[in-house]
Amino acid sequence: MLTGITLLQFRSHRRLDLTLDGRPVALFGPNGAGKTNILEAVSLLSPGRGLRRAAPEDMARSPGDLGWKIRAGVVDEGVSHEIETGAQPGQGREVILDGKPAPQVALSRLLRVLWLVPAMDRLWIEAPEGRRRFLDRLTLSFLPHHGDAVLAYEKAMRERNRLLKDGVRDAGWYGALEGQMAEAGAAIRANRVQALARIAAAQQGAATAFPAADLALTGDGPDDLAAALSLGRGRDMAAGRTLEGPHRADLEAVFAAKGVAAAQCSTGEQKALLISVILANARALAAEGAAPVLLLDEVAAHLDAARRAALYDELCSLGLQALMTGTGPELFDSLGARGQGFAVHEVAGLSVVERCPL
Repeated sequence: MLTGITLLQFRSHRRLDLTLDGRPVALFGPNGAGKTNILEAVSLLSPGRGLRRAAPEDMARSPGDLGWKIRAGVVDEGVSHEIETGAQPGQGREVILDGKPAPQVALSRLLRVLWLVPAMDRLWIEAPEGRRRFLDRLTLSFLPHHGDAVLAYEKAMRERNRLLKDGVRDAGWYGALEGQMAEAGAAIRANRVQALARIAAAQQGAATAFPAADLALTGDGPDDLAAALSLGRGRDMAAGRTLEGPHRADLEAVFAAKGVAAAQCSTGEQKALLISVILANARALAAEGAAPVLLLDEVAAHLDAARRAALYDELCSLGLQALMTGTGPELFDSLGARGQGFAVHEVAGLSVVERCPL
């Protein structure tokens, strides 16, 4: 559970201190006030580039002048921890856990963070890259070591791609790299399949107002990836990149009750399916004693009053900590005292956040 967060020189926030108690959080105010910046900061308490996938230098309130920093308190299995992450001008993001430097992948072992942002509304109809990233974040929430496998695979693939682009034909240069890719690729596939199975199990018989999605992994390459890479060197060299493997996989979704592919569903149905998958992911983690923090940006604006109430009921019944944004407090009426409310507004180019009961 996230117990509090402090932002220093982050985006539109010069300094922000929020104390959280585990209840869902409603952040409301006009567009551009800085609500999503708070969600982005929380997303950086997990590995990666956060929900905006921004470069570290773009997150500073005054680029090129001061760096930025995020501090957070977390309780995991009854033990309190402190997370600090940030970046100085011209440098990459650093992570400190309980006062000691740590790799980003260590964050996923301490806090599970899932998010749903408006940019993901077209997930089911756009390029596979976004769906792979979505799937890997779901997988990472269940299996923190998944990040290690992905990093190992990508590192070996980058080196192999460099050989391909340079026209290197010596098989000896490729063998070890392809072996590393095959080993890491097998782990990636197994992890993804396991994550999808756990989400499917969490959807079965769930008391939810959101439609179940049948999810399937496709196009993740042959079983014997090392042999396929060896045989495909000529084709890959012509393309200048590796054409087979888990980096080419896709995530397919079907509206289970209708038997219709998500890509063919209405915009509202596609959004409902996304929410359903996120909730199933959270439900599965909560059942395992590792309830995640959910970041739901502008989610209320796309739901009618009944669906909003159903979402809040489900979050509260599962005991989930969620940070949600909206333009006004009326969007969170049905949440009421079950949640924490904060009004966010802009004053002289800076974000100001004030506690405001719902």
